[in-house]
Amino acid sequence: MGSEHDEVTPNSMISNSGFLVCELENGVLKGAPPPKEYGAGALSVLEPRGSWLHCGYHLTTSIVSPALLCLPSALAMLGWVGGVLCMTFAGVITFYAYILLSVVLEHHAHLGRPQFRFRDMATDILGPGWGKYFVGPLQLGLCYSVVVAFTLLGGQSLKFIYLLSNPTGTMKLYNFTIIFGALMLFLVQIPSLHSLRHINLVSLNLCLAFSVCVTIGSIYIGNCELGFKKNNTIMEGQGSQSILAAFFAISIVATTFSSGVFPQIQATIAPPVKTNMFKGICISYSVIVSTYYSVAISGYWAFGNRSKGSVLANFIGDDHKPLLPTWFLLITNLFILLQVSAATLVYLQPTNQLLEEKFIDPKSDQFSGPNIVRRLFLRLISVIIATTLAAMLPFFGDLMALFGAFGCIPLDFILPFIFYNLTFKPSNRSFIFWVNTLIAVICLFMAGIGAIASLYKILSDAKMFRLFPNM
Repeated sequence: MGSEHDEVTPNSMISNSGFLVCELENGVLKGAPPPKEYGAGALSVLEPRGSWLHCGYHLTTSIVSPALLCLPSALAMLGWVGGVLCMTFAGVITFYAYILLSVVLEHHAHLGRPQFRFRDMATDILGPGWGKYFVGPLQLGLCYSVVVAFTLLGGQSLKFIYLLSNPTGTMKLYNFTIIFGALMLFLVQIPSLHSLRHINLVSLNLCLAFSVCVTIGSIYIGNCELGFKKNNTIMEGQGSQSILAAFFAISIVATTFSSGVFPQIQATIAPPVKTNMFKGICISYSVIVSTYYSVAISGYWAFGNRSKGSVLANFIGDDHKPLLPTWFLLITNLFILLQVSAATLVYLQPTNQLLEEKFIDPKSDQFSGPNIVRRLFLRLISVIIATTLAAMLPFFGDLMALFGAFGCIPLDFILPFIFYNLTFKPSNRSFIFWVNTLIAVICLFMAGIGAIASLYKILSDAKMFRLFPNM
């Protein structure tokens, strides 16, 4: 690390870690490799014009989603102490991981090699094979799977609203999933992530709104004790089943704290990127703390180990009658429906970027006639496929845990620490090297066990699975 006597001139740069002092020529590091050229996908989807507020909006929308409604059920599998500690651990680790990712991305940008995806980071840091065959497909698969899950969640919200207003209605879940997908066909044409900044501001406020509603609803039902006895002990299970349930819950928690589009978000932020990203991360985590703990603690307090996959399901009694006023449930679900629409658009960005890199002509203006037609067609196809999958496979809770184990933990709990250590090469005797290594190893173990637990849960529920069910 540089000493306190290191001199910094206008033409020099010290990395955030303090490990590196480099000379700049015209804003690019002297001796750096030539800048990479990116296709039309990166040019049209990513615009580096955002402020720290925009970073906060984008990051909050990508992390704080209705998936947090699964947290009370995670606490039911872990108990008060285990659940709260797991959430706190996940929050601290991801906050630290995103700061490290921001430092690494900024460092490579100064080298003249900006990285817009986890695939770009893996290619430059780990090698082309890692980027092409592992990290790239991992991020793309995770983000598109989240699009499928959010499309399903949007359909479930629409169906919930429909049944509240028409309890004897006969429309099926897949009908509402298709309706939500039709809405996304129009919204997906918004050209870039930066163009979503105002929508994501609304999304941030919707996160706060539906979290307040869910918390109030849980406290009301818990105080009234409407028709059931709560038990705040850990869900019953024997031996390996209870252990697998705990790791299944850890995967759910990991998913709720994860953002699979962090490099894309940083690519939309204007200089000074490091400062703007740190401020944006702080905004996002202030929302995370206020929403996650309120929903998780109030939900588990109210329903105990009877907490369902989504706490909203607990708002309906065993006799299928709502435990809260109909207007209150309508408003809550409307907030969720609108917020999940914005989150779906954010997670469609990696798919849009990949398709447009392949098929959009970078030599023509991005809003030229042929490029507009291609973009329209590619995005329509992407949404139609996601909607079809969501209508066929509506198992939201199990899917969220599986995504956490296979995608979220590697991308957000393991790779940031590996990327930092390989980029800045801290001494293997330094504190930061061993902290990063220890976190990566522990999270790798968690990912492996969590994947087994998630697959076990899906297989145990397989007898209830069928295509296009009405759940």
